[in-house]
Amino acid sequence: MSPRARLSASAKRTFLSMRISRNFRLYLFGQLVSATGTWVNATASSWLVLQLTHSGVALGVNVALLFLPMLLLGAWGGVLADRYDKRRILIWTQSAFAATAFAMFAIVATDVVQLWMVYVLSVIAGGFMALDNPARQSFYIEMVGEDAVTNAVSLNSAAFTGARVLGPALAGVLIAKVGIQWPFLLDGCSYLAVILALVLMRPAEFHVQAKSTRTRGHMKAGLQYAWRTDGLRRPLIVMAVVFTFSLNFPVLLPLLAKRTFHGDAGTFGALSALAGLGSFIGAMVLANRDRRPSMYRLAIFCVATGLALVAIGLAPALPFALFAMVPLGFAFMAFMITGNTMLQLNAAPQARGRVMALYGIVFLGSTPIGSPIAGWIAEINPVWGPRLGLVGGGAVALAMGFGLLWQRRRSEDADVVSEGVVEAPLPATAG
Repeated sequence: MSPRARLSASAKRTFLSMRISRNFRLYLFGQLVSATGTWVNATASSWLVLQLTHSGVALGVNVALLFLPMLLLGAWGGVLADRYDKRRILIWTQSAFAATAFAMFAIVATDVVQLWMVYVLSVIAGGFMALDNPARQSFYIEMVGEDAVTNAVSLNSAAFTGARVLGPALAGVLIAKVGIQWPFLLDGCSYLAVILALVLMRPAEFHVQAKSTRTRGHMKAGLQYAWRTDGLRRPLIVMAVVFTFSLNFPVLLPLLAKRTFHGDAGTFGALSALAGLGSFIGAMVLANRDRRPSMYRLAIFCVATGLALVAIGLAPALPFALFAMVPLGFAFMAFMITGNTMLQLNAAPQARGRVMALYGIVFLGSTPIGSPIAGWIAEINPVWGPRLGLVGGGAVALAMGFGLLWQRRRSEDADVVSEGVVEAPLPATAG
């Protein structure tokens, strides 16, 4: 095969889900615009809390409040996703996100903003996130089908993290040049793109999935099903630990930028943007691969994430930290996509919403636990406190990754368990 033919074949593999699904093309465009606004908002929110309080603990509390509803309500959101039309759920939740962003713009622009107001809006946005995430995560298969779901998750992750390259940098410019209120207005407007994409989709082209009944016991049955199914339980446990103790960038990076390296919003934006660049590369690489995800790959990417976190925490100067953000973004994105698609492919269709709700709980709902801990560690010392938080998170990821690899060597049938699905029956009341 000629180099040109190989390049063409590679491009077809990479953009498979976009080629086969008009609905997914619309969704991906809307997500790219909306995700840019999301990262602009996230960067501005962290900087606003730091301006108001000069406290790492306050940063941790704000992040915790944003994701606390996911921990409390995420499983219920999964029940709704399995029971009702996911596209309609997403239209309502995206509209609600826009409203909260406009509210944040209003209180900042009118100069009445206080910390408690930021906290309240974070909780409200988190409540809508608990409903949005299970529907969104389980919507990919309906748009592209099971054969292309890994590709779709990877491309969507590429769009989200590609926006992470632009979003923080754009937020830094807006904050420095025109004021901290404008990122929130931009975020509110960005949701219109994904709402329009959802409205323009063709329901007749969806890959219809089995829905659960409306009888009682769905939440309990979904939890029991995930725990008894080996192909779901193991990745969920690994991700729960890593997401809780290693995924604390929103708390630690602004403190690392301001206190350790004596930077400003631009420094924070640059660190976030380079992590986003690495994440984008990681998502595109995985989009080009058609191998089924496994526990072995999850372990390798877990180790790589831990190494990158330790490198950033020990970086002697800002340029070294900036350089290490790229491999961190790559490794963590590969870890996240591998875990996500393992759950998507191993879950029964009528329980996929509840399984992906559990993914949301361990991914986002773990933040109320990890973020305050990271903020407290960062407050131990203004200079090396953020470093300690990053190194500690890296150590946890390394321990989990090497533990998985050690377990694989000890188990003669580890490959069978990792690659396949040992599935427990889903109770009739849940199906």
